[in-house]
Amino acid sequence: MRGRIPRGVELKQEDISELEALVNSGKTEQRVARRARTLLAMQKGKRVKEISERVEQDPATMWRLCRRYEARGLQAVYDAPRLGRPPGLTALERVQIENLACSQPAAQGLELTHWSVRTLQTVVIRSAITPTIHYTTIADILRTATLQPHRWRYWKTTVWDTAAIRQATKILWCYEHAVWLLERGILVACLDEKPNMQVLERNKSIRLMLPGQMEHHEFEYTRHGTVNFLVGLTVPTGQMWSECLEANDGDHFRPAVLRYLDSLKEYTGIYLIMDNGSSHIARDTVNLLRGLKTPWVRPCYTPPHASWLNQAELLLRAFSERYFIRGTWHSRQEMIDHIQSSGVEYNDLFAHPFRWSWTRSHFHHWVENKREPISCTTSTTVH
Repeated sequence: MRGRIPRGVELKQEDISELEALVNSGKTEQRVARRARTLLAMQKGKRVKEISERVEQDPATMWRLCRRYEARGLQAVYDAPRLGRPPGLTALERVQIENLACSQPAAQGLELTHWSVRTLQTVVIRSAITPTIHYTTIADILRTATLQPHRWRYWKTTVWDTAAIRQATKILWCYEHAVWLLERGILVACLDEKPNMQVLERNKSIRLMLPGQMEHHEFEYTRHGTVNFLVGLTVPTGQMWSECLEANDGDHFRPAVLRYLDSLKEYTGIYLIMDNGSSHIARDTVNLLRGLKTPWVRPCYTPPHASWLNQAELLLRAFSERYFIRGTWHSRQEMIDHIQSSGVEYNDLFAHPFRWSWTRSHFHHWVENKREPISCTTSTTVH
């Protein structure tokens, strides 16, 4: 095209009026207006150099514009369609991908137990939701919808029937009136176990913390059996009683409970809160506790799968974080000795009443929101 002189162009009469309107309109894009002025100038037969300086275009560009007009008419002053990036997903396609991520892979005839973004990509294309899609696009869709197929957790179903509500209400009544009961010589206490704790001895010594380097523990270990850890919690004070059992069964649990209650003879009565462990609800255990007179004992059992109502679980967690994590023991007896001495230290340094804000009114409001309205009346008096 070098050295070629742009020749003029013959404009149609109706196109001249349209081009003049584009030039005179203040809303026309500058590149479109410049092309319109160029065509009008070429039509009037002005010198190419003069036109080139006025519209700030080189002669070759002017020549191409004239040839585009001859081929496309007025469309020559507008940009031609470009290929560019393909159109994005529609709202319906995004919803279909979200619904797919919320379904089970078995519904698509797969043996997978859960989705990943790459398996979703394969199924989205195979299901003709969209002919092509990148797995990072699926990840963006899931992130926007706050869907996380790579995460999961266990959950337990508590059936809040009349009996379960009555049990929970009784325990919460005890917590709410723990101080009031203590003033009248009645104690609220909790029992719970941490069974089958492994006695582990690390095969290498601990590498202590240094500036810029955290403490290191050897991964390999030697196992020296297990320990069954039973704790009792005095609710009004937070004091802990503990004992290690040879086995986690009723024959070992009942004598330990008697030893615990023997240390509480100063009280007139005791409300003893426990979960539904087999050794707790065994007939021999229930008969033993109900037969005690000084002090009298009223066992209060948490509903099935609601052991979180037992404050002794909080005690076990607090004690374990301070005295079990990072521990290494050369024998089972060494761990038992550690537990016994640690119990005294815990009571001196850390024991305090747990702040329990879950009241009966909170509980009933929570249950009402979890299921259909409860058609039962629960007593607020403990018998």
